[in-house]
Order: sequence, then C-alpha cells, then structure tokens
Amino acid sequence: MIYYPIQTLVSAGIKDIMIVSGKGHAGQFLELLGSGKEFGANFSYAIQEEAGGIAQALALCEDFSDRGKVAVMLGDNILEDEIGRAVEAFGGQERGAKIFLKEVSNPQSFGIAEIEGGAIKSVEEKPRDPKSDLAIIGVYLYDRQVWDIIKTLKPSGRGELEITDVNNFYVKQGTMTFEILKGWWGDGGESFDSLLRAGQLAAEREKGK
Repeated sequence: MIYYPIQTLVSAGIKDIMIVSGKGHAGQFLELLGSGKEFGANFSYAIQEEAGGIAQALALCEDFSDRGKVAVMLGDNILEDEIGRAVEAFGGQERGAKIFLKEVSNPQSFGIAEIEGGAIKSVEEKPRDPKSDLAIIGVYLYDRQVWDIIKTLKPSGRGELEITDVNNFYVKQGTMTFEILKGWWGDGGESFDSLLRAGQLAAEREKGK
C-alpha cells in the first residue's frame, strides 16, 4: 500500500521523504524501498517506539525537515487526485496549514471539518453528531510552527498525541486552508471494508491506465 502515498508525494514534487514506521517493521520497509532511487526520491527512516499517535510520529521528523515546512501523508491513504497544485500554492503561503477534505457517507468514522463562510470553523475527531460530511483525509501540509505546536500537546484519552489537536491550533489561529478532493479516496486503515474498497479503487485506476 505504501507505494501509493509515495507516488502521490513524488508526483507533487516532494522528493525528500522520511518514512516513519513502528518497531518490528522498519527493516521490512528499508529492504522493500531502499534509498528511494527507483522512485526518483531520497528516503530516510525513523522508528516510532510506541503507538503514540500521528503527531508523535511527525515529531520524529523535526531534524529531517530542518524545522521547515512539511507535508505529511499517512501510509494507508490512496488518492485519485494529484495534489501538486495545492502543494505549490502552499509553498507560497506565508504561514499556516492546509488539509484535504472528501465527502463521505459515514462521517462518524473520520475526523470531520465544519466549513463556514469559505473557512474551516472547527475540526472534530469521529464525532457522534457530525457537523458536516467532509472527512479530513490523511494528507496535511504544515508550516514551521508545527514543531513547536507538537511540543505543547498532551496525550488524549487513548494516550496519543492527536493530529486533530495540531489542526485545531491552526483553525483557531485562522490560518488553516483546505482543498476538497474531486476524485475518489481510499482509506485502508479505517476498517476491513474500507481496505477492500481501497484495493478495488486502486485496481480500477490501474485498469484505467
């Protein structure tokens, strides 16, 4: 599955990529992917010692990024849309963050964004009573503030540093921008059904090529 996120990032012009994995898997990723040369990229690797959340995993990339802007993509996300134009636009954004949204039929299963007046009013993780059907997919663009934001986070009830808390910082600051995806999005990590659907979407895309 990781080939798809890599392809998305490289197609967007992002060639320096750090792959963060849990203990017991890093060696497998290294053996599978190598230096990144065959992808036209440069890979670095980091190990997340425990299941501490996406924000904790991102914190491992601070030195790698030289405390600059960073794109984050979860390894179980498959996109039909290209994100290169959005990445380029974010490069010219003085400060703030950008997230990508997709309409879904089961918003209770995802982080959800509430839009008001063309801006994001709030983001909420797996709400019982969703304020919209716009799911926040696993691609995030952050400015250099993110490295200091992560240091202020406290573990959630499940003991993790939540990426939703990072996004909420930018929402409250008024610097969170967004793009709504037009094509399909597959989330292989949400459930077995979503994993199956992601595989079907990927197969359909390959047939289309």
